[in-house]
Amino acid sequence: MQVKIKATNTILYCKKWEETVAFYKTGLNLLVIFSNDWFVEFKLNERARISVANPERASIQSGDGKGITISLQVDEIEQVRSGLLEARIELSSIKEVWGSKVFYVHDPEGNRLEFWEGRARG
Repeated sequence: MQVKIKATNTILYCKKWEETVAFYKTGLNLLVIFSNDWFVEFKLNERARISVANPERASIQSGDGKGITISLQVDEIEQVRSGLLEARIELSSIKEVWGSKVFYVHDPEGNRLEFWEGRARG
């Protein structure tokens, strides 16, 4: 039997919790849909979320931003990149990878975000 996934939430355990929450809330301008004093959940779209948790209050420790790439497909990648530059977020230039336009950003914890536009992979 194939498991039918209804929604997804990626949880990042971050030592730099306050800075990382500010990055997703203010820098990326994501909507907060749940928040308490150690966990913040952001809406990516109707079925996808990303959360930032303080590892001091969780049972899982920070990965220190190692081994994670969060890949986000967007429309109008040049506009997305310009908006992030205006928000003073440090990012890479746009390059072509696997037939798609791509640029990269790192959050304060060191997690890599890949923004891409182009043909769907898969």
